[in-house]
Amino acid sequence: MRRYPHIIITCIFLGITVLPGCKKYLDRAPAADVSPTDAFINFTNFQGFTEEIYSLVPEYTSKTWACDWILGDEIIHKTGVTWLNEQLDNGDSWSWTTGEWISWLDAPNYNPDPTTGFGKGLWPNSWYGIHKTNLGLANLDKLDGTQEEKDLIKGQLLFFRGWFHFQLMTYWGGLPYIDTVLSPSAKLDMPRLSYQEMANRAGADLRAAADLLPINWDNTEAGKATLGKNQLRITKIAALGYLGKNYLYAGSPLMNRASTGNAEYNGDYCKKAADAFAELLKLVDSRATWIKLIDFAHYSDLFFTNGGSFIPGYPEAIFQNPVYSSWFAGCPWGPSSIFAEGNIGGGYASPNARFVENYGMANGLPIDDPQSGYNPADPWVNRDPRFYHDIVIDKDQIIKGSAPADKEKFRYASLANNGASRDNTAIGRTGYLLRKLTPMTANNIDNFPNNYMHLSYMRLADVYLMYAEAVLQGYGAATSTGPNYITPEDALNKIRDRCGAGKVAAKYVADKNKFMSEIIRERAMELGFEEEFRYNDLRRWLLAGQQKYREKTSIDFDRDGSGKPINIREKVLVTRRFEDKNYWLPLKINDVNLYLSFSQNAGY
Repeated sequence: MRRYPHIIITCIFLGITVLPGCKKYLDRAPAADVSPTDAFINFTNFQGFTEEIYSLVPEYTSKTWACDWILGDEIIHKTGVTWLNEQLDNGDSWSWTTGEWISWLDAPNYNPDPTTGFGKGLWPNSWYGIHKTNLGLANLDKLDGTQEEKDLIKGQLLFFRGWFHFQLMTYWGGLPYIDTVLSPSAKLDMPRLSYQEMANRAGADLRAAADLLPINWDNTEAGKATLGKNQLRITKIAALGYLGKNYLYAGSPLMNRASTGNAEYNGDYCKKAADAFAELLKLVDSRATWIKLIDFAHYSDLFFTNGGSFIPGYPEAIFQNPVYSSWFAGCPWGPSSIFAEGNIGGGYASPNARFVENYGMANGLPIDDPQSGYNPADPWVNRDPRFYHDIVIDKDQIIKGSAPADKEKFRYASLANNGASRDNTAIGRTGYLLRKLTPMTANNIDNFPNNYMHLSYMRLADVYLMYAEAVLQGYGAATSTGPNYITPEDALNKIRDRCGAGKVAAKYVADKNKFMSEIIRERAMELGFEEEFRYNDLRRWLLAGQQKYREKTSIDFDRDGSGKPINIREKVLVTRRFEDKNYWLPLKINDVNLYLSFSQNAGY
């Protein structure tokens, strides 16, 4: 599988298939926007209709320039800003819908243009996408094509119907599951389902999609028309990945509480998740798919190009949004740029020092383990290899090229108190800088290389870790083979082995709760700063309200005459306001007023 710099999805947008405007689906979107004689008559036209649905998947990183897609505890921005992360810190969950620029969750003015990520928000696009999938499925009998072509179309439509519903219930809880084209004259009376009722419906769609879709489009007759350019197409692997994720979320404490009142894991859903993940991972093991863990030497290829001509993510990405405009390529306003002087753009975001504590030691132990070898007086020695990949620490080299004399002080990160790289109102305010998503040359002295960042909604490392969690919670032990496959211990160690970190210690394997704490920490190290893994993890685990996850801190320190850090102390900068209601986002007032049984989330 080769990699290409251009849009992989072909996007055969026939003028007749682009629906005028983006009517709210719950507001009775028209049932017959597309002429069947044009859109559904053959595979080429029907695939063009289907591929508009791909373009409805939001590109969350392009909304702002300041890591504002990160809604959890990973970062803290400069002072005095109004981005969504800060609004959530203030306890204001309503802010997800107060302006398009502030969040990828909403876009009041829908933009159907497939070449741009702007004008695409998760809430409105999901309802529109669900309408599109139902419209396509209702007209599937009009397709004059081979069985393979019919299966490909149906599989994609079912996947997206399940995927959009899953995304909606992840943030807003149980909602109506819409599996038919609504008549404009029909009375709206669809009650909100429980989370698990909705997950059952999504699971049925995703299972059916997995049974219809190919492992690799290059191996289909239809896929040969775009041979070697099918990286972003929906496959059996993606459908299985989301089938497992859907069931794991349904079995998680928050979702189980919302459905049954029991704030523990639901073992039956976890077993279903483990089955789906095992089916996927066995295909990876058999090399039936091109998807595999990338080697750590090329780990950055998962996130950015650094001037290369490829879509970041290959060969580990399982599901990604299409490549829209890369407006921040080579631009100082890129979402995660590092700035030597740090006064604009992505430099506004600094890693939360409390979150950085998740990065353990090279021997695999957490820093608070008495046997880890962690020295709080010399805290940045012998850490997990991902720590050095992801985080800029004091004295790291930032500038590579020549710099004017007055800029030499920025060549190496100076993050001690009063250091040149530390601005307590902007960049470096926590004593750390973020480097995971950006080459070090993305600074205003090395002139910002032609770098493109593209993050995955799901990648293989995530699946291994979700599998480990599902088997642990479904079968009760880190050494269980669960669905006749590898143990949770083996799955977690695959991710450790990739980066060269130590394996999970025996004392953590022997204790279910301790092993779960290692899964929590591993997901932070491996998936932190990417999409909303962390935000949703803390919510579904019912941990987001705990004090240690609400506090965002800095690590303050000085340097002695020999350059060693001294006077090291942690300082709380912000404590997120969080009530039980904040586990779910509120629904738009206009939408809950559409009909009586479409009720608002509790507490809002």
